[in-house]
Amino acid sequence: MNLELDLVATLPVLAPLVAAVLVLLLDAAVPGRREPHLLLAAGGLAAGALGTWPGLRLGAGDRRGAFCLPTGECLYTADRLTSVLQLTALLGALVVLVLAWDDWRQRSVTGRAPVVAALVLGATAGAAAVPAAGDLGTLLVSLELATLPTVALVVLADPRWTSGHRAGAVDGAVALLTTSLVSFGLMALGAALWVAATGTALLTVPTSEETGLLVVAAVLLLAGLAFKVSAVPFHAWTPVTYTRAPLPVTAYLATVSKVAALGGLVVLVRALGTVDGTTLVAVALLAALSMTVGNLVALGQVDTVRLLAWSTVAQAGWVLLPLAGLSSRAVHAAGSYLVVYVLGTLLALVVVVAVARAGAADPVAAGPGTALAAHQGLVRRRPLLGLPLALALLTLAGLPPAVLGLVAKIVALRPVAAEGTWWLAVVAAVNVALGIAVYVRWIAVLLQAPDPARPTRAAAVGSTEGAVGSAGDGSAEDEDAGDGDAGDGGAGRTGAGDEGAGDGGGAARTVPVREAVLVGALTAVVVVGSIAPFGVL
Repeated sequence: MNLELDLVATLPVLAPLVAAVLVLLLDAAVPGRREPHLLLAAGGLAAGALGTWPGLRLGAGDRRGAFCLPTGECLYTADRLTSVLQLTALLGALVVLVLAWDDWRQRSVTGRAPVVAALVLGATAGAAAVPAAGDLGTLLVSLELATLPTVALVVLADPRWTSGHRAGAVDGAVALLTTSLVSFGLMALGAALWVAATGTALLTVPTSEETGLLVVAAVLLLAGLAFKVSAVPFHAWTPVTYTRAPLPVTAYLATVSKVAALGGLVVLVRALGTVDGTTLVAVALLAALSMTVGNLVALGQVDTVRLLAWSTVAQAGWVLLPLAGLSSRAVHAAGSYLVVYVLGTLLALVVVVAVARAGAADPVAAGPGTALAAHQGLVRRRPLLGLPLALALLTLAGLPPAVLGLVAKIVALRPVAAEGTWWLAVVAAVNVALGIAVYVRWIAVLLQAPDPARPTRAAAVGSTEGAVGSAGDGSAEDEDAGDGDAGDGGAGRTGAGDEGAGDGGGAARTVPVREAVLVGALTAVVVVGSIAPFGVL
């Protein structure tokens, strides 16, 4: 059997994979270096992002294919939506790489910059390959490539962490790994039933008369993907892993990994066409449960990372919402909403990381660096962080002036209204109010006056150092992280603690250049998107 390769079309996937190999070869040739590997990783991600440009220019209904069979079916197909998802994954990974640059380049932190860079590149290549999968084999392998490296990223802890921190990282990695294995098992069973029902592993609109078997296969595949997207009731791993992973890895899991999950859902929905209404009910129930449970639990969170973890669960419901209608409009609405979610979440997490890193040297900060209390009065104390964070939260809530988030929610609701699924529309409307309560509660903390009873510098340092490398949840193991060698690493590995160490906290109020650039760039995209949200429309 002859295949038409067309490797140029696969550049969004091929570029990060080649870069991962080159990073490992560079480490063998030039051992002991850090920044060259990170620069090479950034170059691979940028090259992959540029490779999406031809796909972004495709018209409606046009596709680019690779690994095409003589019959015309391709194992890799990319249209404009696929290219948008690939671009989102690649740029999101690049943001995470820049965010973690100071951590991962330090010789004393992990000493594993080549390994970390290769893992990020491999996982991102998998995330970019999922939405372009044309057959079940490619889909399953791509999803696992997008997932398994992140398990290692979660568990690659700072050697100066306390034993409690290391145990927490292992817990988060085990939760993610267990979820991945269960998800893969469900999807493998679903794939087997799909082949039995259709007689082919290709993800094309099936013509089989075995409708019942096909629906069971689709439900199993959907359940496997629901684990990836953090949908209820497959969400239990999300708060555990988010709060135990290093903060940049949490940002990766909350954004790039979700692109892979939605990519798999898009491929499945497109393949199903209008086979049966049973799958529609399953998607609708997942969406309703996810947004409701996620918002209700998020209302009671006092740690920003845990709040964003439950926010991810709720936002997964909004991503799934339009897919309750198996249509081209529904698929594009889900893709548009995911892009807006990734943008808002990345901006929020960049600020959360900046606050956590500066907290050890900030005499005004209160509580662990990721605690909600540490953000009290942030708009007044550090407006260059507080205002962008407020804009990110308004985007996730769908409130003006972040018009981008409002339009995304309207676009997500449109396919549901068009299908006449009014009960789901009512649930979504109720969750709009719940979501507003979740994010406005955080914004209210940002707008409060700083606590006049400022902690001393020593108290501020002691209470925040342990929260930098791992988000934590306020437990004793996080509070103990400021002791001994682990405490020294808490400030040093952030790239911000040393700046404020000698001036009584004055330098801590200055946002490091890389983080300032990330915050400025992401804020500019939200502002421009709110002025002219044509991409979402």
